[in-house]
Amino acid sequence: MEKSLLNMMMTSSPMDSWKLVLGELWKIFSTSLHPAKADALTTERDKKAGEIDALLSGAAWDLWPEIKDSPLRTAIQLKKFWEQEAKGKAILILDALSLREACWIIEQAESRGYVVNRSHATVAEIPGDTTPFAKALGFNQRSSLADNGGKSDSFPNAYTESIGIPFADCSKLIKPEVGVIFWHHWPDSSMHDLADDGNGGQKLTRAAIETLTGDDFWSFIERLSTGRKLVITGDHGYANAGLFRDIANKEQSDYMKKLLKSGRSSTNSADSNHHWVPPLTVGINGNTLAVGRRKWKSQGGYPTLTHGGLSLLEMTVPFIEIERK
Repeated sequence: MEKSLLNMMMTSSPMDSWKLVLGELWKIFSTSLHPAKADALTTERDKKAGEIDALLSGAAWDLWPEIKDSPLRTAIQLKKFWEQEAKGKAILILDALSLREACWIIEQAESRGYVVNRSHATVAEIPGDTTPFAKALGFNQRSSLADNGGKSDSFPNAYTESIGIPFADCSKLIKPEVGVIFWHHWPDSSMHDLADDGNGGQKLTRAAIETLTGDDFWSFIERLSTGRKLVITGDHGYANAGLFRDIANKEQSDYMKKLLKSGRSSTNSADSNHHWVPPLTVGINGNTLAVGRRKWKSQGGYPTLTHGGLSLLEMTVPFIEIERK
């Protein structure tokens, strides 16, 4: 990490520090990649983001609680978008879309004749999981959006859908409504399928390239964006825990295993109190969450792909607004 960025983060207000973090992450992940080198370069980008993660799990760990009510959250940004757009508007939530996938969306949008009005990183809800995000938007859960069942005061007159079918079949589900919110279950579905695969990160990278540069996905985008400005975002990201370091201290490892098993968060309990500084876990919103890029030995093995804790690629997502020329 550049010393100037480190100094600014340590001397700025929490809000300004988070703006710096998000801006730096966007610089790392939003630029184009060559598909043939994507595996190695995506891993390289992931490791570079790990330098900022190291700061946020060490000297600057106390920045994490500051984000829970921040206007930098994805849910707040989506509400503003919906309120400000009087004409056609649509939101596509790709479940577990991380910053790693942003470059493919931007590159394809520009090459296929779309204008990218804005693109940046936003922050997931805490914990970084599906239901907390749905509730932050004013819906009970993801499934409630299916077949126009989602009703939220923050998104009046929205036609909603939630489904996991192939993108080739999604276009027919788009109705000629002024406002549409479509929550698709990919790539989260693929992430969980590959969670215990030692090469899951590389396989998901290749699958994301194939999907996000494919005609099926962009035919769906064309239908969704016809007559509408479209925001593409995610509810949370995911961590490639294959790049995490093992906790060497047995007492600390046993604590994490007892509290979180093979997960990244749990509801608060007496067991969540510990004496280590900087802390291994932080309590926010009634949950105890693992801080940083740490893993531990657990029964059945620690998953390669996971989410729900406090590391940057679990907690940040792309926010990309496009429209047809």
